[in-house]
Order: sequence, then C-alpha cells, then structure tokens
Amino acid sequence: MTFQEQIKQGIPSELPAVKPYPEDANRAPKRKDILSTEEKQLAIRNALRYFPKEWHSELAPEFAKELNDFGRIYMYRFKPNYELKARAISDYPAKCEQAAAIMLMIDNNLDPAVAQHPEELITYGGNGAVFQNWAQYRLAMKYLSEMESDQTLHMYSGHPMGLFPSSEDAPRVVVTNGMMIPNYSKPDDWERFNALGVTQYGQMTAGSFMYIGPQGIVHGTTITVMNAFRKVLNKGESPKGKIFLTAGLGGMSGAQPKAGNIANCITVCAEVNPKAATKRHQQGWVDELIDNMDALISRVREAQVNEEVVSIAFIGNVVDVWEAFYEHNIFVHLGSDQTSLHNPWSGGYYPVGISYEESNRLIREEPDVFKAKVQATLKRHADAVNKHTAKGTYFFDYGNAFLLEASRAGGDVMADNGIDFKYPSYVQDILGPMCFDYGFGPFRWVCTSGQSEDLDKTDAIAAQVLNKIMEESPEEIQQQMQDNITWINDAKQNKLVVGSQARILYADAQGRMEIAKAFNDAINRGEIGPVVLGRDHHDVSGTDSPFRETSNIYDGSRFTADMAIHNVIGDSFRGATWVSIHNGGGVGWGEVINGGFGMLLDGSESAERRLKSMLLFDVNNGIARRSWARNEEANFAIKREMARTPKLKVTLANTVDDEILNGLF
Repeated sequence: MTFQEQIKQGIPSELPAVKPYPEDANRAPKRKDILSTEEKQLAIRNALRYFPKEWHSELAPEFAKELNDFGRIYMYRFKPNYELKARAISDYPAKCEQAAAIMLMIDNNLDPAVAQHPEELITYGGNGAVFQNWAQYRLAMKYLSEMESDQTLHMYSGHPMGLFPSSEDAPRVVVTNGMMIPNYSKPDDWERFNALGVTQYGQMTAGSFMYIGPQGIVHGTTITVMNAFRKVLNKGESPKGKIFLTAGLGGMSGAQPKAGNIANCITVCAEVNPKAATKRHQQGWVDELIDNMDALISRVREAQVNEEVVSIAFIGNVVDVWEAFYEHNIFVHLGSDQTSLHNPWSGGYYPVGISYEESNRLIREEPDVFKAKVQATLKRHADAVNKHTAKGTYFFDYGNAFLLEASRAGGDVMADNGIDFKYPSYVQDILGPMCFDYGFGPFRWVCTSGQSEDLDKTDAIAAQVLNKIMEESPEEIQQQMQDNITWINDAKQNKLVVGSQARILYADAQGRMEIAKAFNDAINRGEIGPVVLGRDHHDVSGTDSPFRETSNIYDGSRFTADMAIHNVIGDSFRGATWVSIHNGGGVGWGEVINGGFGMLLDGSESAERRLKSMLLFDVNNGIARRSWARNEEANFAIKREMARTPKLKVTLANTVDDEILNGLF
C-alpha cells in the first residue's frame, strides 16, 4: 500500500504481523506497576475496543505482556511501516488543507530525529506523549484524511473521539490532555489512569502537535542565558570563558549546549543516559562528549584559560559535577538544571552513585527505594548548589520543578520566610519582567512545503518586519527587539532545524501579527507555500504555572488557571486551526494548566482576518492579567496596545500606598 492508502485505511482490515522492538531504540523508562489485577483486565478491555472481536484472543496476551513489560499498552504491532517524518503538505491525503497541515505536524512530533522515545509516541520530557498508542495515531490520521472544512475532530488525551459537524470558522481539531478531576490529579492517579488507557500527559507542545525539536527551547534558553550573564557580569564584559553548569540532554533540555554556544560561554551539561548525550552530539547540538571527571576538569580549565566558546556533555550525574567543581575550586558563573523533574519517580531525574541501568530497574521493581534515593540525591544536589552560590554563583530554577521537588525532599532551598524559594525562577528574574509582561513570547512557524528555500524566505521576511518595527519601538523593548533581530539573522548558520522546516523567535502582538500578515501576503503571491503558525505554551497567556510562567504574579492569583482557560476558548472562536489545553506541562501534572494553538496561513483573506483577530487576543489576554496583577511592565504594554487598538478596553489596577495598609490588622 502507498503512504496515502495507509493513512486512509486507519485500523488495518487485516491483523498486522507482530513487530519486534528495535534493539537500538532509546526506550522510555518502564512505568510503575500500579494497577490491581482487576484494573489490568480493564486496561486490556479498554485497549481491545479499538479492534474487531476476532482479533481479541490473539491481541489480549500481547497487550498484557506490554502492560507487564512497560507499564503501558503501546500496541507496537500497529505502528505504521512508512517512515514517520514531516512530509510536504501536498503529500498528505486530505479533503481540506488545514487537516493536511495538522497531519504534517503530528508526523513531525513522532519523527525519530525529533522525538525522544518515538516507539512509545513520546516526544520529549520522558513522558510527553502525542498519543497513548498506535491505534489512536492511525484513527486520528484517518479522520483527518476524511475531514471537510465544516467538521471538527475532538481529541480526548490522544483518543480521537470523532468528527463532529461544526463550521468553517471553527477549529479543525480540539485537543485536551490529562484533564483530570482536581481531587484525582496526583502522581499515582496519573500513573493509574494513564496505564488504564484513559488519559495521557501531553507535556506542552507534544500533545498539541507543535513541537519543533530542540530549536524551540534553544531560543528561550539563549534569551535566558544572555540576560542572566547581563545580570552578573560587568557592562561590556564577555561571557567567553565563563561557565554555565546544568543538566539534561533529552528532548527540550537538549537545547542547552547549543544555546550556550550562541550566548558565547562554556556550557557543561550532565546527562546520565549515554544514548541521549550521544544523539545530541551526533546532531551537532553539543561539541564534545566526556565521561571521565578528571578529563572534564582538565578540559574546563583549558577552556577557561583560552576563553573558549564550547559546549561539553558530561555522561554522568550532575551532582558529581557540582561537587567536583567545588572541590577543585572551579567557579561557576551560572547554574541551573533542566532534568525532567516534573516526572521524578519515572526516569525524569536519576540518583547519584547508581548506574543508569540499575536506576531503571529500581523504577520498575523497587519504586519506593528509587524514590528514597532520588530524594536523598535532591538534598545533596541542593547542598552542592548552596556551596557554589555562597561563592557568587547565580543559580536559577529553569522551570523544571527542581526547587519544588528539592523542597519536598527536605533540601535546603527555602527562603527565610519558609514560603518562597531562596533561588528565583528564571521567569521571576528574567523572562517575566523582561519579556512576558511586555508581550514577548515564543512565536513559531513551519513551512509546510518542506523546502529550506521557503524557510530562508520567511527568515528574511521576519527580519525585515522586526527591523521596521524597531525603528519606532519605545526604549523599554529595544533590547528584546535587538536580541530577536540578531537571533533571526543568525538562525540559519546556527543550524537549528531538526525535522520540519521550522523557526522560532520572540515577538509581541504587533510583531506576531505583522510577521504573519507578511507571510500570508507572500503565500498569496506564490512566493512561498502555506505556513503553520504556533507557539510554545510557555508564553505570555497560554499557561498558568505558579512556579514558572506565572511565578512573577504577586497578587495571589498565580495558583489560579483562568488565564489559560480563557486563552484556549478565546483562540478557538477567533480563528485558530486547532487548539489544545493540558493539565501538566514542564513542571508536572497537577502543577500547571497550559494551552496552545496552531493556525494555517494559506494566503487567503480569511487567513488574514483570523490571524489579526486571534493573535491580538492570544497575547493581550495575558498582558491584561499581568497588568491587573500590578506588574509595571505589563501595565505599560497594555496601555500601549489600547492606544493602538481602540476596541480593546482593559480594566486597569489602581495601586495602594503601603501606609494605608500598615496597622490595619
């Protein structure tokens, strides 16, 4: 069968042969054995409902083995035989172009060059899934191939519930992931219901089909690291020869070495999984691999003396690095961590002093022992960081729940008031006041033709638009504008593309709208093919996350999720091609509600109308909330937007003098 015929087929008419798992695959950690016997039977019953009864007797023991071996039923037998990658939009069988664009984005998220654990449909973060199993993938692609422009596909945590009549202005797909009842949104609840096959952790951009490989986080990390060095270095002092020490090379965290190179520093990034470290080295995201501590110390000293710009992957545990650098008096200017601590008990973070293989055994066979060792390591990790910060290291939490989990483990990370952490989130210190409050966030696009020439043209268009906007930009946002102009000018030479022909930069509402309109005009003129717009959920409006995206909200509302819910609803009727809302993402299930969108630009007047309406709201919804929280930068930004947009009228906060409050209670 051809690629298009396989897509249209969905669940095969004949039972496929058993497919052996590839021995060299980067496998996801085995999940906790948490189901009772009755629940395991229910999980098999749930899985078999995708298939005709005559197959059940053969599939049941196979699915039971997957459940016992992996803690999940992935239905690997049903993985398609064709190569999973983002093809040109014209290669997909579809009745409407919007559906074909979504199919392209789904395949890009499952491309082995992009996905962290592609055999298990996991894109990044150790458990960030596009689908729960291969039957869901097949059904979703079949529905999309049949979809007409007045239908909407509703996706329940990877499960395609079906095509429903809607309208041409409605989203083509609505995605939810992990939306548990609040009292059933604890770690063991997630493990249980995911194993049952009724929910999944969509991370941020995995389950919303908007992941573009490490490039997305490279940009955010570059902006973060550059501004962190600006905080700690003297004006005009170069980051060359200065150390940025961190951990994690899987999925999103794999971007750190590349970002360090762009920021012109020495990056040392520890990774316990040799396959993940080797993959990043082969892809060119990290310069050197070292697995010996003495060799690492020697190499770092050499790089310091020569003021090199270099990234080094250390195959080992980052706690050992922190301790060894302290012992050998190696000064660390910037420190952070981007292991998957949103998922601490299932392979997101590994204990020190135990091999990677033994840790994976403990996860499955002795989860309580593994948890105790992880918590002991977190305490030791915190102690090592504290020793360095006492010497002047600037340490920031990079939104991976490191401080949260360290505090739960009893680590010394709390401030004197016993409420706050002693170290800031990078959003509190950097991205919040410098970017998000002004409306700057991760705006991304994918050239659906698959042609690098189209990406080059969009880069040039975006640079031209940004340069024009900067000429009239106020002083408050000049640095943000210049950083992103520099980024887009250097993007091609930094070789950021993995998978689809995609790009990202930070822009405010004006920048996003004007760039998008310029793309749409170019498509209309036939200069480039259709373009998919999107963003990371890690943005101004899309995510309510009290320890990350909304950590610089101080009016008490950072533990509410109204903004993210309004964002996804508001985007849906203002023109998004697809929308998503997730429980969990970045910092873990139960810790955050986050949403995203995708929009196809096809050169039409309709696309222009939709992009102007939706992008304006998508950004300013968050600026309005941040302004109401009395954030000075957001107050400036929303007043500026209201002056530009007469129909935008936002409730502004009045400030209160402290002396009015003193002595009241």
